[in-house]
This record gives sequence, structure tokens and C-alpha cells, in this order.
Amino acid sequence: VIMSLAMWKWTCLVSHLLLSTTVSPLGRQQPPHPKRPFITFTGEQAEGNFNHLVVDERTGHIYLGAVNRIYKLSSDLKVLVTHETGPDDDNPKCYPPRIVQTCNEPLTLTNNINKMLLIDYKENRLIACGSLYQGICKLLRLDDLFKLGEPFHKKEHYLSGVNESGSVFGVIVSYSNMDDKLFIATAVDGKPEYFPTISSRKLTKNSEADGMFAYVFHDEFVASMIKIPSDTFTIIPDFDIYYIYGFSSGNFVYFLTLQPEMISPPGSTTKEQVYTSKLVRLCKEDTAFNSYVEVPIGCEKNGVEYRLLQAAYLSKAGAILARSLGVGPEDDILFTVFSKGQKRKMKSLDESALCIFVLKKINDRIKDRLQSCYRGEGTLDLAWLKVKDIPCSSALLTIDDNFCGLDMNAPLGVSSMVRGLPIFTEDGDRMTSVIAYVYKNHSLAFVGTKSGKLKK
Repeated sequence: VIMSLAMWKWTCLVSHLLLSTTVSPLGRQQPPHPKRPFITFTGEQAEGNFNHLVVDERTGHIYLGAVNRIYKLSSDLKVLVTHETGPDDDNPKCYPPRIVQTCNEPLTLTNNINKMLLIDYKENRLIACGSLYQGICKLLRLDDLFKLGEPFHKKEHYLSGVNESGSVFGVIVSYSNMDDKLFIATAVDGKPEYFPTISSRKLTKNSEADGMFAYVFHDEFVASMIKIPSDTFTIIPDFDIYYIYGFSSGNFVYFLTLQPEMISPPGSTTKEQVYTSKLVRLCKEDTAFNSYVEVPIGCEKNGVEYRLLQAAYLSKAGAILARSLGVGPEDDILFTVFSKGQKRKMKSLDESALCIFVLKKINDRIKDRLQSCYRGEGTLDLAWLKVKDIPCSSALLTIDDNFCGLDMNAPLGVSSMVRGLPIFTEDGDRMTSVIAYVYKNHSLAFVGTKSGKLKK
């Protein structure tokens, strides 16, 4: 969850309610005492904005990524351990960073903004990636935040030069008999030659191994990555892909994105820049990224378009919602928050909508698109990656639900938007975050708002 200081308070509350609700001997959950006060936590220093939060599902311990700090908290928000990550002398123009080789740029004392925080359950460690030194990561022991490793000497160790929190999203794919994978998606801030926008990396058992964060596959022609072509920046100079959320389900890894594109408004001869929300899907086992597919997503209610993705969360349908949607109770449901319109990424309008998507229906749309493209119909429809239209090529093969692409007709874009089901709108206090879970067959959603309020 990415949040402002105001948003942090409601997230702490939700975390605490979910973690500390008691269970009676009969299995009935007892509600918290109605007069119980909010439990809050305040950081140690003025610059210490909170950036990311993860909860250990086994212990209830909370790990909080902040500016220059990583905190480990108990479920009632008592500080257990603190790990310092900055500040240090740096300059964002130093590539490689000055800790690798001498840099001629002037160095200044620079804060380390936490950009990604992940629990690696298999190896009992925390992956904490910051903004210093082109985005290197620390691997910290969960128990005491002892530094197990901090790979920094190879270009694969620099994940992103962007300094903003919320610019990087990671998804761990775990295996029982081999090293795990880490799918990394990041804004590149005009430096596509340095950073792939999406890639899969090795998570080695040894935190100090030379191969930590190396690409899963890399040779002269093919690699487990996608880079934004430099030609794209001649069309949209400030082009970037902003990753809002990521998760894995079945055989796939998904990222939800916001990205600019140029469109021609009806009746106009000139193009204007808007933002489009898209779901990106990749096969977990695809080392060449031939399975890359993008699908535009959005929401509409009473003729109002909600197209600027703010937040998302994957949950199960639950029996009651499942019946109304015509799916199974264990089917994956994507809860999403969109703000109104398409034009104002940085200053979103306050009108917003909570919408749900059935993941299976998105996958069915992707399968239909793959099947039509392999019949030779249409073009690849991925303007930012191919710049010009490339026709689909015909091939005789069966495309099932788990098709992972070939070195043709890839990467692929779906042109028609998948619309979510709007279930709640807010016109004055923009919704900015969401979590959801199933309780006694009901789907419950919590949304946080711009002013720091919590809605259940």
C-alpha cells in the first residue's frame, strides 16, 4: 500500500483490526470494543514520510518503509527494530553510482526514499529498495533487520533512478525446488537505456550471491525484460509507465498501470495527450517475455467515465458476490479505484469510483485477442512499444487459457477496453486506496480517501 501520512493512519487501523480481532471457542469473531481508541505510530524525524507497508501474515509484525528508515512494528504499533537506510552523498546523474566508480557530478547529502518493500517468506528476509544510488536494494533479516546483503556492483542491481515513492512495484514468484523470481516493474524517468520498464530477476538463496537480481535470462538478442524504445519519446517526450499495483494468479503475473498516449478527439485534426489505465499480463515461466499483453481498463457510471487508476487490490469473490457475478466463490476479483476522466494524472479530479473486475473475464478477453491475432487479423496495437502498426501473422495452433506466446505476434495490445462494474462512487473526497477480504461469505472493501477518512 502506498500512502501519504494521512492515509497511513487508516491503514494502521485496518491492519490492527484484521490482525487483532479475537476468536471465541465457537469460532465466532468478537468485534473490537466500540470505545477502543485509534492506535497510531509517528516516525522519529521530520523528513520521515512513510512510503510502504507490509504485514507478515505469519506473525502479524508490520514492516514500514519510510524516508531513511525501515521500521519493524508489533501488531499494536510498538517499535521493535529500526534500520537506517540514509541519508548519504549522492547525485541522480551518477551512473553507475559513486559507490561503484568516481563520479564527476557534485554530491549532496540525499535522502533515501523507500520505493519497494517485499517480504521474501521462503528465505525469511525483507527486500527494501530505495532511491539512493540509482535504486539499489537491501536484503534484511525479518527477525532483527540485520543486513544480509546489499548488491550494488553490477548494472542489474540498479532498479530505477526515479526518486518518488510509488515508482516501483515488485511481485515474487515462489518455487519449492529452485530459486524464486522477482518481477520488477518501474517508471524509468526518461532513462530507458539504463532501466527496463519491466523485467524478471533471480532471487538467490544467498543474499550476497553475485547473481542476485540478475535477469532470469539474458543473451545477445533476448532477455527477460522490456525496454521503452527511444523512438517513443519523440512522440510523447514525457512518456513513462506508472505501475499502481501488481500480483500473481495462476500461471501469470499482472501489473496495473497508468500511461500516457496521444489520441485524436472526435472532430479534431490535432492529437492531445491523455492517460490510459492498462492491465499488463506475463506468464511466470516466460523468459523471453513473448507473453506480454496489455489491456485497457476503465469504469463508467451514469455516462461518467472513470479512467485514471488510483489503487487496486486482489481478493476472492466470496459466495454472495460470486452468485451475483456468475462466478465461483474462489474466483479472483480485482477491486479498483478510478478517478474521473483521463487527462489529469498529477491532479486527479475528486470524483472517483470503486469498481470490480472478474479476472477470468479479463483473461477471456486476452485469449480472444490472441486467437484473432494468430488468425492474422489486425495489428499488434501497442503503439508505445512498436511505434508503428505491425500486422498480426497467421499461424495454425491452439491457443488455450495458459498460452504463453511465441517469438511472433508479441508483445501484443488489446484495443478494446474492459469495463469494470461500478459499485460505489464518491464525488467530493477522492478515494485513493483500497483493500478487500471475504468475511462469512460477504466481500468487504475498505477504501481510504484523500482527506484521510476510512470507508467500509
